Amino acid sequence: MTKPCQVSVVIPCFNHGEFLPEAVCSATAIERDDIELIVVDDGSTDERTRKEIDALSARGIKVIRQETKGLAAARNAGIAISRGEYILPLDADDRLRPGWIDRGIRILESNPQVGVVYGDAECFGTRNDRWTTGSFDPDRLLRWNYIHASALYRRSVWEQNRGYDGTMPVQGYEDWDFWLGALEHGWEFAYMREVFFDYRQAERSMITRTREFESQIEAFVASKHGLLYRRQWQQQKREHESVKGICRDIGRLLKSRSKEIYLTGRLKMAKELRLIRQRFERRAS
Repeated sequence: MTKPCQVSVVIPCFNHGEFLPEAVCSATAIERDDIELIVVDDGSTDERTRKEIDALSARGIKVIRQETKGLAAARNAGIAISRGEYILPLDADDRLRPGWIDRGIRILESNPQVGVVYGDAECFGTRNDRWTTGSFDPDRLLRWNYIHASALYRRSVWEQNRGYDGTMPVQGYEDWDFWLGALEHGWEFAYMREVFFDYRQAERSMITRTREFESQIEAFVASKHGLLYRRQWQQQKREHESVKGICRDIGRLLKSRSKEIYLTGRLKMAKELRLIRQRFERRAS
C-alpha cells in the first residue's frame, strides 16, 4: 500500500548540475516520511547536469525529462505528476531549510482560508544577508512581487490558477502572476518569520536578466489581473471615503465641543464676575 504523500518538493533544473546535489540533499534531509521529491530536467544541455540527473534517477528519485520549455512548464510538469496535498517549489541552485516545514503544515491544516505559507530567505553568493519579506500586504503584492517562489501552498491553489503561466513575455516572474492568481481566488497568505531556504545570488541570474523587461511584465500582469486591480482600487476608494467621513465627523465633533467649551467658559467667567461685583458692592455698603 502506497503511503499518503503530504508535501511534494518540485525542483526544475536547467544546466545547474553543479548545484543540483545540494538542492536535492536539502530536500531529502527533511525528517518526514510523507514528502516526495520530483526533479524536472528542462532540456539541460551540459554533460555534468545530465550525469547528476542520471545519478538521481539511479537512486530512485523521481525524475522527469522534457525538452526545454521554461521554468513555468517545468514546474507544472513536476506538479502534474506529484501526489502531495501541499506543493513546495525549489530552484535547483537553492537549498531548503527543514526546520519550518512542520509549522507551515500546521498553519495550513488549522486554517482552511490560508492557501499560501511563506517566509524569509538567507542570501548567499554575491550577496550575503537575510531577505526579509514581511507580513502580507495585498497592495504591495499588486505593485511588485516580494514573495519568494519557495513557499508552501495547497495543491488547489495550483489547480485554480491552472498552473504557472508560461506565456509571460519573459521567464522569471511566473511566481508573481501565480500569487496574484491565489489572491484573486480569495486565498489568504500566512507569513512565518523564519528562513525557509538559502537563496543563491549570482551576477547574471534569471531575475537580473528580467529587469530590462519590467514594463512588459507589468503590462502583462495588469492585463491578466485587471479585475483584481480594479477590485482593490475600489476597496481603497471606499476606505478613503470612509476615512474622509470619519475625519469629517471628528471635525464636526471638535467644532461642536470647542463651541461648547467656549460658551461654558464664558458662562463661568460671567458667573465669577457677577460674584466679584456682588462682594465689592457689599463691601462698599
